[in-house]
Amino acid sequence: MKINANILICYNSPVSIFSVYSGKPAVDGEVSNDLSESGFSNELKIITKSLKERFSNVASLPIDLDAFKSISAIQKKNPKVIFNFVESVEGISAYEYCMAGIYELLGVRYTGSLPSSLGNCLNKYRTKNILRASGISTPRSYYVKCGELPAKKSFNLNLPVILKLNTEDASIGISELSVVKNFTGVTKRLKFLFETYKQDVIIEEYIEGRELNAAVLGSSVLPISEICFGSLPSHLPKIVTYEGKWIADTVYYEHTKPQCPAKLSKNIKKKVEETALAAFEAMNCRDYARVDIRLAKDGTPYVIEVNPNPDISTDSGFARAANAAGLSYGDLLFNIANFALARHRDDTQNKAS
Repeated sequence: MKINANILICYNSPVSIFSVYSGKPAVDGEVSNDLSESGFSNELKIITKSLKERFSNVASLPIDLDAFKSISAIQKKNPKVIFNFVESVEGISAYEYCMAGIYELLGVRYTGSLPSSLGNCLNKYRTKNILRASGISTPRSYYVKCGELPAKKSFNLNLPVILKLNTEDASIGISELSVVKNFTGVTKRLKFLFETYKQDVIIEEYIEGRELNAAVLGSSVLPISEICFGSLPSHLPKIVTYEGKWIADTVYYEHTKPQCPAKLSKNIKKKVEETALAAFEAMNCRDYARVDIRLAKDGTPYVIEVNPNPDISTDSGFARAANAAGLSYGDLLFNIANFALARHRDDTQNKAS
């Protein structure tokens, strides 16, 4: 029997705002199959179909910069719960938390994290400060404002380092060129990122080791996934790049394959799970999140990112981890929706009392 609930899927249609997303200069005449832009339309159909099997009424709403239009549409549809898939607004990642704030102001319960968590986690440097304050290991880092090159004498990180855009996700701007081994390389990379993306940059010490993804659902860690670099050409850094995630037929896409569950000793598995849950709580995440970890050779798990409201499309790492835990894709969506429905029921009961 279907649950009598009006579910509204809010999402953003992918929009290109940068000349390149891959983190390296574009090659003339090159045409890439960027799956970050081409895949969501089909995913939306699958998500809608899955939710319609569990709930009485499911609708969807694309979100753009016309906030008044969005507010009017939400009020007209009068959802019991919003399934929040808004990761940016017309390509601007910094507006992700703003949409969650609109849901709050409208008094509509929604899936995923609060505006404060979304905003904090998007800012990598702020995330690291919160993690460190909570006693959670994360690579040492150096923050650089757009256009300001650091002086060599003030640069105190151990090389090699990796450079990332401070307030972007989905590995935008990350390529094999992101890992540099000397200060001259740092300056060169900063100039490219400033010119291409016009954003602040975070530089962090590169942790040589294994790349793990810990999907947190509710208060539990799903089976841990590992990005395997075994077949990656030896001259390339073992990292997750934009191409590796989104551009088919590239070296990184073909040679960085996930394995779930990851092969971990009982002790390491426990340590990674505890670290992931601690990071989830430190960043005040809610419902579900993915914690990205580099497992150093000495067995220390370093949190490199905390991703609230991560990608949960059918071929995502999160969906893969849920499947390894015995949850179908429909089960995963149902669980996440139910977190928000429970909050709605609590509101109703509190008002009644």
